[in-house]
Amino acid sequence: MTTGSNSSTSSTSTGSSKWTGMVAVDDTALAVTDSGGPGVPVIYLNGQFATQGYWRRVIAELGTGWRHITYDERARGRKSKRSADYSFEAAVRDVDAVLAARGVDQALVVGWSYGAVVGAHWASRNPERALGAVLVDGAFPYDWLDEAMEQRIRKLFRRMNLFMPLLRPTGLTPRMNAEQMANSNIELGRLSRESELGPVLDNISVPARYVVASGTSLGSRGDEQEQIRTSLDAVTARNPNIKIGAKVASNHGAILKKDFRAIAEAVREVAAVGSDGTTSSR
Repeated sequence: MTTGSNSSTSSTSTGSSKWTGMVAVDDTALAVTDSGGPGVPVIYLNGQFATQGYWRRVIAELGTGWRHITYDERARGRKSKRSADYSFEAAVRDVDAVLAARGVDQALVVGWSYGAVVGAHWASRNPERALGAVLVDGAFPYDWLDEAMEQRIRKLFRRMNLFMPLLRPTGLTPRMNAEQMANSNIELGRLSRESELGPVLDNISVPARYVVASGTSLGSRGDEQEQIRTSLDAVTARNPNIKIGAKVASNHGAILKKDFRAIAEAVREVAAVGSDGTTSSR
């Protein structure tokens, strides 16, 4: 793995002040923003095809007492470059690449949707580096992918590909084709199976909190998404480090916009538990 950075603003001293720039990793480069400062480092992991801008309300709610690190994944946003590898393992490697480029050894990881699964894996694999994890309406160990669902996913992305090229210059849709996006979503389904994700969650040894949405998500029907969320009952029963921090009214797509306060509170709680072993406000 090759990493590096080119600053486009501010100071060259890592962590001293706000920095934005590109971080090289493998065959690509990622657009990164680091608020700098001496606060607890928090790295934010986006939804599968979302961008770092989605976190702005959470970051504003937490304020300047934290060090906020956001980035756009491969081919996402307006600046991150395309890659030959859009796999889940590449997404996990990118967490390490961004942290290494910014000189951060330990961080609290916050992930939404796809990013929650990436965050769960990263926290599970790096107990000495993870200060805690906040998993926002994602990382549910549930066998939701079958042949019929796989075909639904491929059909959905083929339909979306009719208009997505028009939005790519704005950064609102990824610079990936329909097959690449469908394959990424199908890989997520396989990784989300109870037999795959369950052991990952059981292995988390740092404080972790879920913030759970209500209702549907893109492509779900009826109460499918609520059924998937019930899988957390077994997770919290097996691992005392993991708790449901909040169940909120907004749906999957609106949770970062409408329930940013609940997410920020979960970050504060995880940081407090990680620092002294008790739950308190920061």
